[in-house]
Amino acid sequence: MRTQEETLSFEDLLNQSYAKDNVLEGEIVQATVLAVSKDFISVDIGYKSEGLISAHEFPSINGELQIKEGDLIEVMVESREDDSGRLILSKEKADRVKVWDNISLACERNEIVEGTITGRVKGGLQVDIGVRAFLPGSQIDLRPVRNLDKMIGERFQFKVIKFNRKRGNIVLSRRALLEKEREEKRGITLQHLAEGAILDGTIKNMTDYGAFVDLGGVDGLLHVTDMSWGRVQNPSELFEVGSPVKVKVLKYDPEHERVSLGIKQIQEDPWLSVQQEFQVGTQVKGKVVSLTDYGAFIELRPGIEGLIHVSEMSWTKRVKHPSKVLDIGDEISAIVLDIDQESKRISLGIKQVEPNPWTLLEEKYPIGTVIRGQVRNITDFGIFIGIEEGIDGLVHISDLSWTHRVKHPSEIFQKSDEVEAVVLNIDMENERFSLGIKQLHEDPWGRIPHVYPRGARVKGKVSKVTDFGAFIEIEPGIDGLCHVSEFDEEHVESPHEFVKPGDEVEVMIIDVDPEERKIGLSMKAVKKAKKGFDYRTYLAQQSAASSQPKSTSMGTWGDSLKGFNIQGE
Repeated sequence: MRTQEETLSFEDLLNQSYAKDNVLEGEIVQATVLAVSKDFISVDIGYKSEGLISAHEFPSINGELQIKEGDLIEVMVESREDDSGRLILSKEKADRVKVWDNISLACERNEIVEGTITGRVKGGLQVDIGVRAFLPGSQIDLRPVRNLDKMIGERFQFKVIKFNRKRGNIVLSRRALLEKEREEKRGITLQHLAEGAILDGTIKNMTDYGAFVDLGGVDGLLHVTDMSWGRVQNPSELFEVGSPVKVKVLKYDPEHERVSLGIKQIQEDPWLSVQQEFQVGTQVKGKVVSLTDYGAFIELRPGIEGLIHVSEMSWTKRVKHPSKVLDIGDEISAIVLDIDQESKRISLGIKQVEPNPWTLLEEKYPIGTVIRGQVRNITDFGIFIGIEEGIDGLVHISDLSWTHRVKHPSEIFQKSDEVEAVVLNIDMENERFSLGIKQLHEDPWGRIPHVYPRGARVKGKVSKVTDFGAFIEIEPGIDGLCHVSEFDEEHVESPHEFVKPGDEVEVMIIDVDPEERKIGLSMKAVKKAKKGFDYRTYLAQQSAASSQPKSTSMGTWGDSLKGFNIQGE
């Protein structure tokens, strides 16, 4: 059988031989792989001598070249012959020329190219599309990309926006393709975008107050309050960028292209069944999710929270801040105190889980009981005595002494003093325990009218001098007032010139009012009595005159005495 060459005419063979002898440097020709070695690949391009190609120009996997004998490849002639008479060929350069041709054609036809991002360079990224190309930072995505390193090794499609083969300059854009894709999706999305519509989207970006969702060329805001019926501190608790979501369009403003979205609105409002699930007076369990100055919020179930006011945390302790009792994350039991479904509020209490110690106080400490305790606190208005853990009784300043005028409780008591007191009153509703110390003793004013009747003459010591008279102590803790008009028969201009504190004086009792705890005294009456004037008879007559109401003024008896005619003394 004759070969193809034998069938060719002499002229054909001559032309073919002539053509092979005139292979030009830089020409791209087809070659057949003859042999594969570690360093070189031997090929036949139909020339009178074989060609050699460096092995590193061929891809390899685990050190094994991905080429075999008989494969057809395209190569570029670098040199017609080396010292051994062999052709020097390059597959890489042939591939590069072919790539440039394809890129040039794609650029002319406005077609896309594919490539792999290989690294970062100044101002953007380097992309391998067969040859090196530059992807500016502004053309990477629709939004600025913060972490460019994450994109290295990724393969994308690009549009060639600048091409200069002579300078070897290729500039790509991924953003141009994304914008086109977004516009196509946008048109489809706008056909379905309406308030109340339920759409599929993707989390595009997150902030502290919400997340932006890509609905397909149109972005909408999913506010943090519309993500769940439950409490959401930060969107990152529920989503990640790129997460698929199903959302409901809550509001759509076509003019300003603003879309408000919600996820919880797709689900049933848990407050619709709150009356059936929780009843006032029942005990519930929940988790502390938030603390404020005025209380703690407890999640009873997703979307349902109750408030424990600071006043409902302890029967006995004055809780200044909820953090003194509870921590976020605590699992607790509480009693439902009130439910306002319309306002979506549930009031809870944790002190109600335990018995109210105030309900036992009336039985344990009936009125009149004498108790003993330690002074825990001293104020301007009284002292607090510890009764039980967390329960103090107040002794008001007016209940400290029957006779001593106490300006401040610290004059008599100090903290930690052990004292006795009498139970005066227990106000369970307002949680007040009233005590008295002076009630441990008999009220001296019960005997004063009998011990010091009107007309009696006593000696006393001046304790205080005022512009209107002098207070005279007639026995320890018992003072009477001698009005300036009762100092002397002559007019006294200034009490301070007549007597001074510490002076011993003799006075007559001219008025006793045990209810008001007042005693009227007179130095003038003593002087007149010494002259023979019978004040006792006058005072008795005044007491018998029931038709005239008694005055509580300390100056009343003095005024009467001033008007009494003492002719004939």
